[in-house]
Amino acid sequence: MVDLNSLPSYENLPLIEGTEEHHAWGIWGENDNLGTINLLTPEHVAESMKLVKRGVSFNLDLPLDQPERIEGDRGRQPYIHHVYRRQSGGDDSLDHFYLQGSSQIDGLRHVRFGSRGYYTGLQDDDLDEQPGDRLGIQHWAEHGINGRAVLLDFPRFMGDKFDVHERIGIDGPMLEAIAKKQGVAIRPRDILLLRTGWMEWYLNSKDQGPERFDIAAPSPGLDGMRETAVWLWDNHIASINADNIAVEALPPVPLNFQHRRMVGLFGMQIGELWALDELAEDCARDGIYEMLLIAKPLNLPRGVGSPPNAQAFK
Repeated sequence: MVDLNSLPSYENLPLIEGTEEHHAWGIWGENDNLGTINLLTPEHVAESMKLVKRGVSFNLDLPLDQPERIEGDRGRQPYIHHVYRRQSGGDDSLDHFYLQGSSQIDGLRHVRFGSRGYYTGLQDDDLDEQPGDRLGIQHWAEHGINGRAVLLDFPRFMGDKFDVHERIGIDGPMLEAIAKKQGVAIRPRDILLLRTGWMEWYLNSKDQGPERFDIAAPSPGLDGMRETAVWLWDNHIASINADNIAVEALPPVPLNFQHRRMVGLFGMQIGELWALDELAEDCARDGIYEMLLIAKPLNLPRGVGSPPNAQAFK
């Protein structure tokens, strides 16, 4: 089992030369492909399974055709679904199926820390080597993203002051305050589920067209400052997933786009556009905000991203 006491604090992580940023490259070995998912050990999963009391499950994935988005000729396009009818039955296929077009997991090949490279310092040439499979999402698929999850319901925390169109950066102390108000503790190895209210707004909009999917429009989310990254690392968070476009508050702050730190420097699993509203309703009813989460990304060699295929169990 990974000994949390052996993990260095953020300030004791190696420094990226010429910057004020620290990285976790080599913490789990120079050829590591799991990043913070290393925290989700068999012992932790076994303990997390005890959280299931009622045996009810909650789907955390949107239908694959939501949200509607068109991002230009080179952007993520809607898929085309072909259904083939034969005398013996049916078959189907998808064209232009972008694995990060709907609810998604960002793999370790998704974001790099500028010229310094992807997690563990790998460059594009390293990932393109054949038959190389470094940082492919199949490693998370084989391991599983399973463990204790905590839902943090930002709209209910804010109450009447909540505005889905206001850019509010949610930092570590605020995450702790949300958890405290809900009567739940954030613990090492946790999978955080951050409900920002963006998805509820989007799905309830009369027009769910692509213009609603705007990364320049102000909306709440994870704060992009380094102090928030420090909090995530020092609290040994395994994963953070949200119901908004980017996990982070939008529009992003220049030079403080948290993806570069979380994915590129820590190897942290993040997820976006997750469906958290039904789970949030249940948590509000029974007052229990901790649960078992099981997510199974596609076992796609050299994959960059994947639908989460995630469920929460209570």
